[in-house]
Amino acid sequence: MASPALSGTHHRLLLPCFLRRLPRPRSRSCSRLRLDACHADTLLSSSGAQGPPGPAACSSASSAGGFSDWLLTNGLPPGKVAILERPVPCSRGGKDRPLHFVAAGQDLEAGDVAFEVPMSLVVTLERVLGDESVAELLTTNKLSELACLALYLMYEKKQGRDSLWYPYIKELDRQRGRGQLAVESPLLWTESELDYLNGSPMRDEVVVRDEGIRREYNELDTLWFMAGSLFKQYPFDVPTEAFPFEIFKQAFVAVQSCVVHLQKVSLARRFALVPLGPPLLTYKSNCKAMLTAVDGSVRLLVDRPYKAGEPIIVWCGPQPNSRLLLNYGFVDEDNPYDRIAIEVGFLKLFYSPYLVVVTKPKLLSQASLNTEDPQYQEKRMVAQRNGKLAIQKFQVCVGKEKETISEMLPYLRLGYISDPDEMQCILSSEGDTCPVSPCSERAVLDQLVVYLKSRLAGYPTTLDEDESMLADGSLEPKKEVATRLVRLEKKMLHGCLQAANEFISGLPDHTVSPCPALYAPELK
Repeated sequence: MASPALSGTHHRLLLPCFLRRLPRPRSRSCSRLRLDACHADTLLSSSGAQGPPGPAACSSASSAGGFSDWLLTNGLPPGKVAILERPVPCSRGGKDRPLHFVAAGQDLEAGDVAFEVPMSLVVTLERVLGDESVAELLTTNKLSELACLALYLMYEKKQGRDSLWYPYIKELDRQRGRGQLAVESPLLWTESELDYLNGSPMRDEVVVRDEGIRREYNELDTLWFMAGSLFKQYPFDVPTEAFPFEIFKQAFVAVQSCVVHLQKVSLARRFALVPLGPPLLTYKSNCKAMLTAVDGSVRLLVDRPYKAGEPIIVWCGPQPNSRLLLNYGFVDEDNPYDRIAIEVGFLKLFYSPYLVVVTKPKLLSQASLNTEDPQYQEKRMVAQRNGKLAIQKFQVCVGKEKETISEMLPYLRLGYISDPDEMQCILSSEGDTCPVSPCSERAVLDQLVVYLKSRLAGYPTTLDEDESMLADGSLEPKKEVATRLVRLEKKMLHGCLQAANEFISGLPDHTVSPCPALYAPELK
């Protein structure tokens, strides 16, 4: 459900396209648009073989037809895809219309071109601002590409049907930034819905991202004045007077969910809004298909065979599930790039290392090596010699939890060294810090075990409880996707805990008690 602040504005969520009116491409006949027996809106060449419709529900000609007609009229070459519908779970009292998605319009083989969108139908800063140097200046200052694109769309939407991009923006509004699980980014969740993320670093990441969006909102008037000549066609107020923050945030989140990062193009064209691109395409982490800029168009070559009616899948980039949820509203159970971060450093008020799960970037500026530690300089030299920082972030990657613990141990051992002779021995040796003694190694590992158990206890549910709720199948969409995220986080933390216990079992003397440390590590 949307928050009270947002519930009244869903119908005007995104806001239509371009600051500068693009020249209308040469009109094409719509005779190539064909609707199959269940009215799926299909973008096929008249000679293309069309297979039987897939099992997905089909879109009506009235819902997707306007968008498809607009694409074909404005220069989209006939492709091999169809726009179909998938039902939406009744999260708003059954008022949500089905979501559209791009599916194979006919049987496809790996390497086939599914569609090709001309650059005249692609929204980039180069087209919006008309000047690549201005675009680069804006985005290297205080505004991101997403903020500029969102502002442009908001002004275009105010023009309604007079905007060339009205059908595309209407389609984006219909999607409301929801991904394939029909869930919006947590940036648009209510406080009670954000409670589903309790215990996860994701909860704080939402706050940090929201603060960043607000800072960009406060800088929107800069864009208005720097590119004033491009806004003359809009008889509206400056951005912060024309649009309240909540409207801008909705537009920003919607653009964030559908923007494509093009490779091997100029900076002003690297972030693009591509009709038929996300969120109509289905994202997957283990896919190789990407939207690519080729000869004045954006093209999609599929990486696998498809039957007619199957959703077209594209790669979402090497992003962890926390980023996928924040940006696109979904979690990928088979994500090989999933990870969580553990930060290790030396708290200013303590002599020894502390551990935190990274939540807020601010932590990086609040901690530093303790200059009061008698061995501060030596420990810093050892850490730097081994490629580590005074505050080091370790990435716990899915399936590689034991490797991460192994990487952390030499760094943590520095916090347990107090004897000057031991410190000199380490300084004179090369490589990572080796175990100093069984008792100190047991102390380091016990520190990790206690920390990991504490981290897992911070979640309101256990891993088994998450599994049970998901197996039941009755969770509402936002709670389901949040439960999937925290379940995957807990699996990685349990993997780290198992690895730490295995290292303890491998110590030469299991009965050894941890050594007392003069500067006992503080875990946070």
